[in-house]
Amino acid sequence: MTHPDYRLSQLDQLEAESIHIFREVAAEFEKPVLMFSGGKDSIVMLRLAEKAFYPAKIPFPVLQVDTGYDFPEVLACRDEWVARLGLRLVVASVEEAIANGVVVDDGRTTRNRMQIGTLLNAIEEEGFTAAFGGGRRDEEKARAKERVYSHRDEFGQWDPKNQRPELWSLYNGRIHEGEHMRIFPLSNWTELDIWHYLDREQISIPSIYFSHQRRVFERDGMLLSESEHNPLRAGEVAEERTVRFRTVGDLTLTGCVESTAATTAEIIDEIAVARLTERGATRGDDRFSEAAMEDRKKEGYF
Repeated sequence: MTHPDYRLSQLDQLEAESIHIFREVAAEFEKPVLMFSGGKDSIVMLRLAEKAFYPAKIPFPVLQVDTGYDFPEVLACRDEWVARLGLRLVVASVEEAIANGVVVDDGRTTRNRMQIGTLLNAIEEEGFTAAFGGGRRDEEKARAKERVYSHRDEFGQWDPKNQRPELWSLYNGRIHEGEHMRIFPLSNWTELDIWHYLDREQISIPSIYFSHQRRVFERDGMLLSESEHNPLRAGEVAEERTVRFRTVGDLTLTGCVESTAATTAEIIDEIAVARLTERGATRGDDRFSEAAMEDRKKEGYF
């Protein structure tokens, strides 16, 4: 062998593609923002953005849509990352949106769905022209329909039948006044890729992704956390079990799975044989209908 092998591993290829997307957006759009929930996907996005612009600081703020029902462990991890990287954090609060009349709490609509109006209002108020999201094409059917650059009209809505071609990884970012783009740097990543990357980079994530003891109860085939925001219904009984979360969000809708996986290596082994995605297995808001996610995305969801 007289020549070095320049072939990249799969993770290195995914990383390089995502970094390229971050740099393209930073160069092309006037005011981008990274949607940062404090979950594993958004943390990987933040790590990639950190690499993309190192040694300079990340040149855009992060935005979290706070339902008021978020897991404390996730919010603590969010604050640690923001403090370490010296980022500006914009918090769009559903509670404040309700109080200000931006969204209406009719007693039936979930806080997760009320994030739509809250997010669109924050994007309009701040004047963001591009918003990075952590959506992956393997997590839900509607995600697989979306391109890396996802155009949103002046009402923040997405038309799955009117998307721009992305031949040879060339992206069309032209927008009119009032429109914006959603950008998905993790489009070609899978849940397993995310965990391999977390393991390789030794990235800090919320503790609830790992096995722990928690009081839970069963509802609609999911294990939900006992909480003041999640009162038990007739016939439901809370008990302590050994669980972990595959995804995080509104705790009233986000289920956990029974698991003893306490390290990233053990989680990788567990995910490698899983037949359900994390959203399909543990997100109640995706169980309302076959097209629940697509309907929300058309309205302006993440």
